[in-house]
Amino acid sequence: MALSSDEVRHIASLARLALAEAEVERLREQLSGILEHFELLGELDTSGVEPTAHTLPLTNVMRDDVARPSLSVEDVLSVAPRTESAYIRIRAVFE
Repeated sequence: MALSSDEVRHIASLARLALAEAEVERLREQLSGILEHFELLGELDTSGVEPTAHTLPLTNVMRDDVARPSLSVEDVLSVAPRTESAYIRIRAVFE
């Protein structure tokens, strides 16, 4: 699947990237090549292949999730720099 230069510019704008014309052409060729590889993979017969999440047999190595006592709301709020009612007040993230 060959991408057009306009499609590459659109993808770049979605990723918030500013590209020079030479970069657009280079990325058009590279992305088109990647998509061609995926098209080849799509032609493979995978009807007898079991779905997998990982190629190696892994087991969960983390401990069991066990509920245990935590800090009280009062303890947490007592060390917060700014509070409002029963909440921690922070600066605005978005302006």
